Amino acid sequence: MPYEVLPTSLSEVLLLKPKVFGDPRGFFFESFNAREFEAATGLERVFVQDNHSLSGKGVLRGLHYQIERPQGKLVRVARGEVFDVAVDLRRSSSNFGKWFGVVLSSDNKLQLWIPEGFAHGFLVLSENAEFLYKTTDYWHPEHERSLIWNDQTTSIDWPLIAPPIVAKKDEAGKRIDEADAFT
Repeated sequence: MPYEVLPTSLSEVLLLKPKVFGDPRGFFFESFNAREFEAATGLERVFVQDNHSLSGKGVLRGLHYQIERPQGKLVRVARGEVFDVAVDLRRSSSNFGKWFGVVLSSDNKLQLWIPEGFAHGFLVLSENAEFLYKTTDYWHPEHERSLIWNDQTTSIDWPLIAPPIVAKKDEAGKRIDEADAFT
């Protein structure tokens, strides 16, 4: 099996450790295999879009979600290092407003599954980072929402050494008590 599933503090958010084959020439691993993903996680998902971003040190992207046509995301880092975060935005969940964060890097090759109903964001820790993610639905800008990254209720413990570099749309993110959330 190419994945080992590691538990997180939010049972639906899964940390995947791929099986990496390495030798003096380099390494190889399957970054995604639908059959093995389903066998390891118990989740049957169809991914419809792959995204690839490059960000510099201190850039904080998110916390994004789509209130309609929600996206599940399978994320990883191809180069560099980020602190990656998922926040449960399902009001019916006992974990509503709780978050999980983990360092994803090109060295550890970990992947994070963020289910539909969760906001997602990351902070770049290295000089730059190439971030890759698969989504279960297409991007629909009219349904996109942002949870403010520094919401005092969720109290995400970002490993900041300076104020983050944040896009205008993310600066305008809503606090969790005023944000559109899932039922």
